[in-house]
Amino acid sequence: MNTATFQETNAVDAAASIAAIITTGGAAAVAASQQLLLIPLSKLRPSSRNVRKSGGTSIPELASSIARVGLLQNLTVVAAPDGEHYEVVAGRRRLAALKLLVKRRKLAKDHEVHCLLVLDDAARTVSLTENVQREAMSPIEELFAWKDLVAEGRPMEDIAADFGVTPLVVQRRLKLANVSPRLLADFETQAVTLEQLMALAITDDHAAQEAAFYESPQWQRSPEALRDHLTSEEIDASRDAVARFVGLVAYEQAGGGVRRDLFADDQNGIFLTDGALLDALARDKLAPLAEQVRAEGWAWVDAAPRATSSELYQFQRARSTRREPSKAESKRIAKLEAWQSTLQERLDDENEDMTDEQAQALHDEMDELGDELDAIERQLVEYPAAVVALAGAVVSIDPMGGVIVHRGLLREEQAKALREQARQEEGGAGSNPDAGADEPAKPGISEKLAKRLSAHRTAALQAEVARHPQVALVAVVHRLALRVIVDCYGSGGSPVDICATPQDGLGLHAPDMGEAPAAVGMRKVRQAWADRLSEDPDALFAELLVFPQQELLLLLAVCVASTVGVLASHEEEVPAAALARAVNLDMHDWWTPTAAGYFEHVSKAKALEAVQVFAPDQVNRLGKLKKAEIASEAERLAVGTGWLPVMFREHAAAVEVETQAMPESEAGVDAEAEVHEDEHAVA
Repeated sequence: MNTATFQETNAVDAAASIAAIITTGGAAAVAASQQLLLIPLSKLRPSSRNVRKSGGTSIPELASSIARVGLLQNLTVVAAPDGEHYEVVAGRRRLAALKLLVKRRKLAKDHEVHCLLVLDDAARTVSLTENVQREAMSPIEELFAWKDLVAEGRPMEDIAADFGVTPLVVQRRLKLANVSPRLLADFETQAVTLEQLMALAITDDHAAQEAAFYESPQWQRSPEALRDHLTSEEIDASRDAVARFVGLVAYEQAGGGVRRDLFADDQNGIFLTDGALLDALARDKLAPLAEQVRAEGWAWVDAAPRATSSELYQFQRARSTRREPSKAESKRIAKLEAWQSTLQERLDDENEDMTDEQAQALHDEMDELGDELDAIERQLVEYPAAVVALAGAVVSIDPMGGVIVHRGLLREEQAKALREQARQEEGGAGSNPDAGADEPAKPGISEKLAKRLSAHRTAALQAEVARHPQVALVAVVHRLALRVIVDCYGSGGSPVDICATPQDGLGLHAPDMGEAPAAVGMRKVRQAWADRLSEDPDALFAELLVFPQQELLLLLAVCVASTVGVLASHEEEVPAAALARAVNLDMHDWWTPTAAGYFEHVSKAKALEAVQVFAPDQVNRLGKLKKAEIASEAERLAVGTGWLPVMFREHAAAVEVETQAMPESEAGVDAEAEVHEDEHAVA
C-alpha cells in the first residue's frame, strides 16, 4: 500500500513529532532545524539509524499505489557524510517502492521526492517518533472506507489498482462490510472472530447470519459449522461426488445456480443451488455408459447417480467367478504392474531431483495404470448365462466422482425364477408343467382380498414369533445359513426378509489371503457346517428346529462373521472399532509384519518410520540401503517386537491406556483373572 494505507497514512508528521519531544528551543528552534526539500531519488539511500528493521513487505503493492495516487507522505532524511547524498531515517518502505518504480521504468532515476531534512542528532528520535506515535484504523473503519469508495462510484478495478491489490481483495472486503451490523459490532469487541465473519459472509441475509451465529451453541460456532449451517440446502461442489462427475463448467452452462464463497480457495467454497438439474445432468452423462453395460446382455440396466448402499442392499447379488487371464491378458497385466513398480520406485527415491509437477505427473500416470488394471480385472469376472439373462446392473457414481457398475443384481421375482430354473434343470418339483392339468379349476378370490387377509395373517404371525424366541432365532439362522452355507439364491426359501452377503472377495485385495490363519480357519469352519447341513430349505428348517440353542448360536456366529466387511481406503480409517473392541481383537494373533506383506508396499520413509519404533538404532544404517534391502531388513528386525501398523493398533492402544489409568492393585487382579479365563477357554 502507499502511505495512504491503514497504518502509514495516519503517521504523525515528523515536524510535529519533533516539536512534541524537543524540550528546549521552542517552535522557532524546531522550524529552524527542519527544511522541506525536493531531492532527486538517485541521491536517497537507506539509513542504518532507521529504527524499523522489519516490515519491509508488500513493496510491489506499495509501488503500484504510489504510481496511481502519488507519494502522499514525505520521507524524512538527514545529510549523508559525503555531502552529496541523503539518508532516509523514516520511510524505508516508501523509498524501496520508489526504487522499484525506477527499476520498472515508471519513474526517472532523478525523480524529485519531497523530503523533510532534520538535524543529524535528531535522526533516531525522528525515526522512532514516526513509528510509535501513530494509530492505525480499526478493522471496521477500514471495511467501511472500502465500502464508501465503491458507494462514491469508483470502479472496483480502479480501487484495486490504487491500492496495489487484486479485485478479489476488494470484493472480499466489501463482502465483510455487508455483514450484519450486530455481528460487525461484536467483531470490533472480539466477540466474533474474523474467520467466523468470513464464514457468515457466504450469504447477504442478515437475519440468516444472526440466526446461524447467535442461535447456535458456542461449540457449534466454528467457521466450518457456520458455513454448513448457511448452505445446508445446497450442494458443496468440492465434496459432492455427483458434482465432481458432472463438472462445474457443464453445470453452469446448463443454467445451474452457483453460490461462491469469496474467502475459499479455487478448489473449495462453491455451492450448487439446483440439485435436480445436477442429478439430471449426471443421468444424461451416465446414459451412454449404461448402454455399454446393457450390451453385455443384462436383463435390465438402470442409471442411478446417487444409488445408496441401503438401496442396493435390497437386491440379491448373484455369485460370480473369476476366470484365469488369457496369455495376452497375463502379459499385459505383468507389463502394467512392472511399470507401476518402476514409477513407485522413482517416487520413493529420495535422491531423485523431482519437481512437484513431475511428481504429480507420475501419480497421474500411476492412476491411469491402475484404472487399466481394474478394467482388465472386471473383464475376468464372469456370470453364468442364466444369471445374465435374469439379473441386472446399476450404473452409479462412486464417492470419488468416478463411474461404478454394480452387476449381477437380482430382484425378488428374478431370484425366484432363477431358483425355479435350477430346480427344473435338476428334474425336481415343478419340472412337469402338465401335472394336474386335468383337475377342475378351483374358484379363487380377488387380489385385493388376498392382500387384506394376508395382512391379518402377517400381523398374527409377527405376534406369535415375538412370543417364541427359539423359533425367531431359528428363522434368522435359517435365512443366513441358506445364503452363506448352502449358497441358495434369493430369500424364497425363508419368510424372513434378511439379506446376508458373505465377504468372500478379500483375496482380490490381499493376494496372500489364502494362507492367512484367519481365512484358513473360516474356510474350514464353513465347510464343516456345509457338509453337515441339508441343501433343501424345508429340510434345513426342520433340522435347525431340533438343534440345541447353543448349537444354533454357534452357527449364527459363523454366518454373521462371514458377512463382516471392514475394508478401508485410508490408514486413518478404523471401521467397526466397537465390534473389534467387543471381541477383543488383537492383530498380534493374526498378522506378522513381513517384507511381502507390508514393507515392500510402503515408501522408504514409511518403512524407516516403522523401524524408528522397533529398532531406532538401525535407522541410519537402513537409510543408506535400497528399498528392497530396507524391506528385508525391516522384516528381520521386527521379529518379536510386537510392532503393528496404525490400522491394527486401536485395540492394543486402548488396552494400554486402560491399564495405565488403572490402579496397580486393580490391574494385577484383572491380569490374573484374564489368565484364569484363558486357562478355562483352553480347557
